Amino acid sequence: MAFNAILESLGGVGYFQILHTILLLIPVALLGCHNLLQNFTGAVPSHHCRVPLSISLQYKINSTRDAGQEKLLRSFIPLDEHQKLEKCVQYRRNKGWSFLRNATLEKVRGLSREPCKDGWIYDTNVFSSTIVTEWNLVCSQRSWKQVAHSIYMTGVLIGAVVFGSLADKFGRMEILTWSYLQMGIAGCCAAFLPTFDAYCAFRFLCGVASSAVSVNSISLILEWMPNRGRTLAGNFFGFSYSVGQLLLAAIAYNIRNWRWLQFAVSAPFCVFFIYSWWLPESARWLILRDRPHQAVENLRMAARFNGKLKEGKKINAEMLCSEMQKEILEIRSSHSVLDLVRTPAMRRMSMCLLFVWLSSNFAYYGLSMDLQNFGLSVFLAQALFGGVEMAAKVIVMVSMTFVGRRVMQFWSLIFAGAMVISYGFAPPNMRLLCTVLAVTGKAFLASSITCMYLFTGELYPTEIRQTGMGFSAMNARLGSAIASLVHLTGDFSLSLFSMVFGVTPIVAGLFSCFLLETKDSPLRDTIHDVERRYTNQSMDSDESEEDDDDEKNKV
Repeated sequence: MAFNAILESLGGVGYFQILHTILLLIPVALLGCHNLLQNFTGAVPSHHCRVPLSISLQYKINSTRDAGQEKLLRSFIPLDEHQKLEKCVQYRRNKGWSFLRNATLEKVRGLSREPCKDGWIYDTNVFSSTIVTEWNLVCSQRSWKQVAHSIYMTGVLIGAVVFGSLADKFGRMEILTWSYLQMGIAGCCAAFLPTFDAYCAFRFLCGVASSAVSVNSISLILEWMPNRGRTLAGNFFGFSYSVGQLLLAAIAYNIRNWRWLQFAVSAPFCVFFIYSWWLPESARWLILRDRPHQAVENLRMAARFNGKLKEGKKINAEMLCSEMQKEILEIRSSHSVLDLVRTPAMRRMSMCLLFVWLSSNFAYYGLSMDLQNFGLSVFLAQALFGGVEMAAKVIVMVSMTFVGRRVMQFWSLIFAGAMVISYGFAPPNMRLLCTVLAVTGKAFLASSITCMYLFTGELYPTEIRQTGMGFSAMNARLGSAIASLVHLTGDFSLSLFSMVFGVTPIVAGLFSCFLLETKDSPLRDTIHDVERRYTNQSMDSDESEEDDDDEKNKV
């Protein structure tokens, strides 16, 4: 509370806080681009076996086909059940090829089949190139596309685990500045590396940096923001990710080559790295790490931006240490992740939150990575998802104020699961209905995630809140990594897809019922306060019964 009073005296939510938040949120928007980038860089265009060079020269077969060339292609490549060229097989080449020019299609169809031997021809009408066309990640190699995304999400998971503790030790800005540089260099290198293995390695480094940028950006925003501005600032953090989805759709629509698209969303981080040198370190962190003189300099800079120069000059190191003596003592008391499960109430709460965070992000990224299956332009699908998600986040913010966190958490997960399951069983020819169900389901999942950020922060006590939020973020990253692994199973049926990604949010919604409502309730400061709150009703009833017995005995 003492540090909040200091911020209020220096202008509260002033020009410094607004500019500082904007400069930190712009990179966060591009994180949304990176997390969903492979929807475009890894898009799978229409393809079929490449005709051998000798035959293509003899019969003039190429990717631009006229009627005669189409007939020759059909004599070389079988047709699927939809009367389109098979993607992964061709007729086996044997002595029968001597009659290829004059053979009827019926006679050629009697030949045995074999996998493509000379590569593939890809449709370049939508994308001029992707990692799929670059390294032929189709047919028997199609799972490698999901491997690439799984490697990226594994980097995101590791970054969430590692960089949180490093930021507490070395400072938020130290880690954030390094992460901007790592994201810029690794992303640009991934855009122009010649091999798939090298591409995956540098995408992994991008994932690690992504978590560092996310975790430290929200910490810096909240630690420089007075209490009355934190809720709004935290919600803008969520909005910036949705803005990134819209931005990705626009950039990908104009850049159809995967290498230049990868470069376009990575190069700006080099600019962020440059201006991050002028962003101040968290004054609160500096004070708690016995660096009050640097904290004074940063606070005075904020005061100048806010037009509170006189108030800034009144601050000195001795005053800061005196005002925050309680916080300094609290931060030195050691806590570990084991405190999340050491006592009954904390254990119950942490296990419920674990499943809610993991399941919501599992289903969210499961839908987000499947844009090509919605029957719409992948650009339009991405824009729809981003736009509807932003609207949903506004609605859930307002709704939480009136109906509470637990109710919104429960119904958003239940509705999300119902929509995703319905999407899988909708008639395939009703593309509009399928799209509406999928987009609505993802909007409910986004609402659930938005609600969880606030709900989790209010549930965990002050002395272990940062550890609890870090634990929750790790489970979120784990859910997204598992979602990408599920896609490794290949082309499973749409109904199975919807069951996998639809049932888990419903089960998570049931788990959320075991969490206590936090609306209009004061924040708990200690684990002991949480334990008392969970047993408060029974304690109150026991006390009232004892009081009644005492009164009877007296009578």
